[in-house]
Amino acid sequence: MPSAAACADTAPRAPTGRPSAFLCRRFTPGVEAVLRERFTLTTNEDDGILTPSQIMARARDAEVLFVTATESLRADTLAQLPRLRIIATLSVGHDHIDLAAARAAGIAVLHTPDVLSDACAEIAMMLLLNACRRGLEGDRLVRSDAWQGWAPTQLLGIGLPGRVLGIFGMGRIGRAIAHRARAFGLRIAYHNRSRLEPSLEEGASYHDTLEGLLGASDLFMVAAPGAPALRGVLDARRLALLPPGAVLVNISRGDLVDDEALIAALRSGRLRAAGLDVFANEPRVHPGYRTLDNVFLTPHIGSATEETREAMGYMLIEGIEALGRNETPLNRLC
Repeated sequence: MPSAAACADTAPRAPTGRPSAFLCRRFTPGVEAVLRERFTLTTNEDDGILTPSQIMARARDAEVLFVTATESLRADTLAQLPRLRIIATLSVGHDHIDLAAARAAGIAVLHTPDVLSDACAEIAMMLLLNACRRGLEGDRLVRSDAWQGWAPTQLLGIGLPGRVLGIFGMGRIGRAIAHRARAFGLRIAYHNRSRLEPSLEEGASYHDTLEGLLGASDLFMVAAPGAPALRGVLDARRLALLPPGAVLVNISRGDLVDDEALIAALRSGRLRAAGLDVFANEPRVHPGYRTLDNVFLTPHIGSATEETREAMGYMLIEGIEALGRNETPLNRLC
């Protein structure tokens, strides 16, 4: 992540007074109430995903633009927002924003790191448990009224104790997952751009290549940040390095995984199961996933708790207020 200092080639001018703001997606009622107190706020009432052209038309007079990971802000869009001084994104990831273009235009960019690690780790464990213990099939069996009662070999899954959970991306979210996974008896291995300090590893095994981690993982967790260089990194060749019967979980970015390759591995049984909270081309999920019983799917709800969404919103507000005091907020990207 670029530091605030590195992004400060052109110092952004913070709005003064009661600035005009446009809210691209609906936030929680509590956060929106604060936004209305502090800004002359216009909202996207129907909460639909706005195209760049719609953003240009509806936010043309905005000094502050509140976005999420569903909005794309490239150089041509920013060029059509002449009054814009601050972009505040309700997300940790920022690959949907052209930081270089924002910096050149003197626009500050804020995001929401750190506050969603616990919520994302909870969803990661939910996906892992449902994939390993055949949660989709069990729920479907009970709801269908076809369940005939307990049977000794019914819906046998795999247990967690003693297995190796390989975590691709051992940042704050990855470490929060590891903390919870240890309580289930899992051994932790990981791959990161660089090795962690021993105090942060907490006994986890480091692999200096992704390929090495894949080969060592009974269960594989994708928690790496989204980046153009990582698109399609989990292709057919790398997925084939996972041991037969491995389970894959993705809470990071859908486009890190080659959908066709993963679906083929799941259909053939070479991979036992998967749990997915994120997808390439959201919300247009690859139809192949819907045909598989050994995939547990959730609709990008990693940070979807009331507490987390409130904390994310208030972090953006506090960052904007810090800019107004000519301070550098900790959540400033650019």
